[in-house]
Amino acid sequence: MRRRLRTAGLVATAVLGLVASAMPASAQVGTGPWTAENPSFTVQERGCGTVDGLDFALTCSTASGDQRAERRYATYTGGTRQFEGSFRITSMAGSRISLKQTFRDAPTAGPYFMLAVERGGRLYAVHGGETLGSGATVGTSVRVNTVHQVGSTHKVYLNGSLKQTVSSSAGSYYDKFGAYRTASGAGPVKVTWSGIRFWRK
Repeated sequence: MRRRLRTAGLVATAVLGLVASAMPASAQVGTGPWTAENPSFTVQERGCGTVDGLDFALTCSTASGDQRAERRYATYTGGTRQFEGSFRITSMAGSRISLKQTFRDAPTAGPYFMLAVERGGRLYAVHGGETLGSGATVGTSVRVNTVHQVGSTHKVYLNGSLKQTVSSSAGSYYDKFGAYRTASGAGPVKVTWSGIRFWRK
């Protein structure tokens, strides 16, 4: 009898596990249902940029050229995509460093959204210069979510609060994060990312 009950319990646990895995994934922000994704990525190291897992660094103070340490994720087209990740700056002698990008791949390739940080902790959108947040000082963790409905809107959340909504054209896009010198910026900087997750609907 005990063996039969134990077997029934194991079966029930397995069934519940299958049901749970089939349920829509919950995301931190935005309305669902969401489906979790695990897109592929490539590592980009240029100039004095170095990547070690989820640690990204620009080791020089060069104010020109391509200085980057980033992950570039697979291109997506259509639908709604959500990125989530938290960054923590561990040292920053430079300023105006891009941390998260939504990049347009087609029909015309180029940066679409860039979240950057100034020394002192101000977070801003590179295109337009709008302040999105503050307090991103050395040692402080900040959670970033972008919700991109291709052909409609692109929303930026910091620590769960909506900070920016802009229109989006149709086309192909991809996510990038790490540390990247903006046109007016320079390192050195070290930043660690964590909790990287992706969803679609």
